[in-house]
Amino acid sequence: MMLAVGGWYGAAQAVIMTREVASELDRARWLAALTPRAQATVVFDRNGQQVFTFYAEQRFDVPLSRVSPHMVGALLAVEDRRFFSHHGVDAVRIGAAGWRNVRAGRIREGGSTLTQQLARATLLSPDRTYQRKLREIMIAVRLEQRYTKHEILEAYLNTVYFGEGYYGVEAASRGYFNTSAADLHPHEAALLAALVRSPSADAPRRAPERALARRNLVLALMRNQGRLDEGAFASARSAPLPDRAARQDAVVAARLAEGQPGSGRYFEEELRRQLVALFGNAAVLQGGLRVYSTYDPAMQREAELAVTTRIAEIVKIRPAAKALQGSFVAMDPASGDVLALVGGRDFTASSFNRATQARRQAGSAFKPIIYAAALERGFGPGSMLQDLDRPIAAVGGPWLPGGLKERSAYTLRRALRVSSNRAAAQLLQQVGVSTAIHYAARLGISSHLPPVPSLALGSGEVTLLELTASYTAFANQGMAASPRLIARVEDSQGKVLFAAAVRRTRAISPVTAYLMSHMLAEVISRGSANGVRAAGFTLPAAGKTGTTNDYADAWFVGYTPNLVAGVWFGLDRPAPIMRGGFASVVAVPAWGRFMRAATAGATPDWYEQPAGIETVAMCRRSGARAVESCRYHADYAPVVATYDPSAMDPPPVPASASDEPSVYEDMFPSGSAPGEFCAWESRIGSSLHEDPRPRISHPHPDTGWLRSRIPN
Repeated sequence: MMLAVGGWYGAAQAVIMTREVASELDRARWLAALTPRAQATVVFDRNGQQVFTFYAEQRFDVPLSRVSPHMVGALLAVEDRRFFSHHGVDAVRIGAAGWRNVRAGRIREGGSTLTQQLARATLLSPDRTYQRKLREIMIAVRLEQRYTKHEILEAYLNTVYFGEGYYGVEAASRGYFNTSAADLHPHEAALLAALVRSPSADAPRRAPERALARRNLVLALMRNQGRLDEGAFASARSAPLPDRAARQDAVVAARLAEGQPGSGRYFEEELRRQLVALFGNAAVLQGGLRVYSTYDPAMQREAELAVTTRIAEIVKIRPAAKALQGSFVAMDPASGDVLALVGGRDFTASSFNRATQARRQAGSAFKPIIYAAALERGFGPGSMLQDLDRPIAAVGGPWLPGGLKERSAYTLRRALRVSSNRAAAQLLQQVGVSTAIHYAARLGISSHLPPVPSLALGSGEVTLLELTASYTAFANQGMAASPRLIARVEDSQGKVLFAAAVRRTRAISPVTAYLMSHMLAEVISRGSANGVRAAGFTLPAAGKTGTTNDYADAWFVGYTPNLVAGVWFGLDRPAPIMRGGFASVVAVPAWGRFMRAATAGATPDWYEQPAGIETVAMCRRSGARAVESCRYHADYAPVVATYDPSAMDPPPVPASASDEPSVYEDMFPSGSAPGEFCAWESRIGSSLHEDPRPRISHPHPDTGWLRSRIPN
């Protein structure tokens, strides 16, 4: 009697539970839907190859048509051999599993079909209770009523967890085998199918022997069910676990799954920050975005190698510099595309990006901005700056900057080449501090710049990225290009969500850009950056070094017509890098090493002279246009026109006068050259002295490409 009552009570409870669950499902119809799954955001490089992913769950949804038939066969063989004949529930498997559970006195296995597993993975908690099992069965039936077998199988393959952070068959294929799900071989498909039951315990990186045995069991099931013939079975069974799948370093393996060659971490993080600012963190981690970036893997590797190699070389010389850091930026000057971005020597040790987040004094690398403003205001490379030993009025009293090569007079061209501090300071006074800051902003400097005389020496703090971007105007005929890491963003269906147009603005005139390039080329051919040639870089190029007080910062930013690159070295807490740590010693070799590799195979190229430039004979003693009474001796190889020295009979010069040529030729924007003549006789005994320049009959071997551009 008591047994009968207990039986009726249990049956009644089962009926009540079934009705409650059915009622709940009716009220929450969303339970019977295949809910959208979180998908990883995929980043592609400039060549369309996948390089990075951002994800909460590393998942890449693919249609069933892009999954290997071997994968489908392996999965059905081990998990649900009657998938295409049942209606969501396999009575045979449930009966067998139920009997084993009764004998065990608890739920040990569920006999779940793929449809039930999909319901459990997407809609239910993992708790093992009879009530949850009932929910699972009823949801599976609803799913079978609403969706086709094809849709359920596709959803399952994109949902199931394969271990090591891989959700879905595509992520697992890339992670374990570096291939797509469409190209899986039988032994690879069998291994993935073997992981479904227990992805952690059977993981090939954790338990390779158990994973291999489980894989071979799946292969045997495939053969027994007619999904593999004997030859294919034997071949697949003899295949070892792929090295990539068996690698123990899960971190490295995960990065390889994302298409990352172990580099680009700073670029990746800066790109992620920009994406979060555009779309929010949830969309980046779960939205399945497709991001087309400007990343160039080859240049990134070379940039990282240039930084780390140079740091190692310096630390070997000065062990106390073991905390030395470096950063690097490479850009396309025409588009502003950031091709490589290095923010430090080791991302895992410090994710702080010294290329985009660190603001440091730029030293003399900032001077080209002052000179460009001067050219825009009517100066020319041949304009003479005089009385450079006269102090400048400043808030703290008269100020006269020091330097290694200071004279009382320089032309702009020579002053920039030798990096005269006094010439830059006086030039800033003549141009105007506010004017210089205005042009800095036009060139792309967004950091705050102090309106002080020392700005001429690079006392303003800037980031490497913005300083490098400012040089794009010199490299691109006066058009400044805004840095761009992201070209386009699409959703998972290919709809364009964001397109970053190339942004170029007219910062300086083409004439100014051309003249700046000619002057900055001398820094490489005859100045402080000549060391790039020792590094093996031979193409025509221009650039400027920058060293700050006490050798705390070493900069070099340079360019060819097709590539702009900037490098910085220093310690996070400013301190001397090394004794004599000029940028020519610290930074230039790294830049040259990178450019040698980045431009390998490129043909020499330089700029055509634009209209609006004239070559004028100038009197060195007066700084004015020369006339017949001045001693004529055109002697500057890169820019002077050809001439016949014997065609003129210069007046004699007393022994006490300078033995330098009184007349030189240089370029000026048309109409801006001085018009006054000089009376050289009245200036005999002047204290204006410069080192003689190379005569045109013996041009510098590294400047022939410049001289060949000048019309006869």
